[in-house]
Amino acid sequence: MDKNILAEILNDWNCWKNNLESGKPRDNYVDLCLRYLDVNVATTIIGVRRSGKSYLMRQMIRKLIAKGIDKKNILMVNFDDKRFTEFYPELLDEIYSIYLELMMPDKMPFVFFDEIQNVPNWERWVRTMHELGKAKIIISGSSSKMLHGELATLLTGRHLDIFIFPLSLSEILGFKQIHLNDKLDIISRSHEIRNALNELFEYGGFPEVLLSKEKKQLLLAYFDDILVNDIEKRYNIHESQKLRSLARFYLTNASNTITFNSLSKHLSLSPATIEKFTSYFEEVNLLFFIKRFSFKVKEQEKAARKVYSIDVGLSNAIGFQFSQNIGKIIENITAIELKKQEKLDPNTEIYYWQDVKGKEVDFVVKRKQNVEQLIQVCQKMDELKTKEREIHALLIAGSDLKCRNLLVITLDYEAEEYHEWFGMKGKIKFLPIMKWLLRAFIPI
Repeated sequence: MDKNILAEILNDWNCWKNNLESGKPRDNYVDLCLRYLDVNVATTIIGVRRSGKSYLMRQMIRKLIAKGIDKKNILMVNFDDKRFTEFYPELLDEIYSIYLELMMPDKMPFVFFDEIQNVPNWERWVRTMHELGKAKIIISGSSSKMLHGELATLLTGRHLDIFIFPLSLSEILGFKQIHLNDKLDIISRSHEIRNALNELFEYGGFPEVLLSKEKKQLLLAYFDDILVNDIEKRYNIHESQKLRSLARFYLTNASNTITFNSLSKHLSLSPATIEKFTSYFEEVNLLFFIKRFSFKVKEQEKAARKVYSIDVGLSNAIGFQFSQNIGKIIENITAIELKKQEKLDPNTEIYYWQDVKGKEVDFVVKRKQNVEQLIQVCQKMDELKTKEREIHALLIAGSDLKCRNLLVITLDYEAEEYHEWFGMKGKIKFLPIMKWLLRAFIPI
């Protein structure tokens, strides 16, 4: 590639002469990333397209500079830049050589490569630079397989992964300058918090969507970008309509249980095609699945799985009738928050529970060998039949799994009740989704 064009790209993406916009701060992620830089590992930032990975890298760079790191010792490149007309194995060497020539770093540089999966054989370059101690490597991308799986085979035990999600409720509040320090802040600003929660329900948590006036149009554009750039182009897929049909089905059926065989009959696609396309959706973090709880691994693998969207805004834009699906949206948001816990804590596993009679509990939180909590999601608790159904399933599961920490997440119902059903007893906490999402600020 032309050396002058590469030099121009590097100048534009770095703060050597420019004051680059770094977006609204996401300090939890930034602080975690910076802690990883203190360890002798490569850092990988993984997340769905448009979740904020590029801005997160810029925020890391700003903090490094604030700590005294010279700008010339920092290199950042975003490989989604349209000026990259071709990608080839020698590209990273060419970029690094130009950087050394332009900036002449005097200490080990920090190298940030965004959307690095576009470059062939990038893993070997990262491994070589890391093992020779030539640079601190921070890479990001949308593909879990490429960053989490393929790099792991080359850098076993020498890389740490950070999964970045769209904005949570507390982050949305921060974007809106609504700062919470204690329970009193939540009470005094409850109207603003409720408005932010409704916005999360309808439009999800993609940062640019939050700040945009054309929210639905932007979400639809994200959907196309993910399918075209992250899946169709990479895997050379010609069955575009089939891919899109399956993606739409998943996003409009979020929170439901599925099997490949049942989908095959419904969508007129072979189970093999469904399995292949589904693996792509998981790799690019468009959606994720939760398995049914069982102490036997074989039973877990054979049972139907529950599907969830990485962002409820995508589901709404693609097909949900927002006002008619609040219960499903609350469940999906709960699943995303629990998935974050699973990514942060290797001892945490998330499942759903179902018995032979079909009674179901939405989430089982398991830590190490113990079931720590059972969570049911129910929008409204004012209908007696609904309340009894959710409570009975919780009590049965609690008895079966020897767990007494029973929680029902609701839209706005809050209580703590003692229940007994056919000899099974238990105390159940009912908590509004708003308070559960803000539990870091208030004791629950």
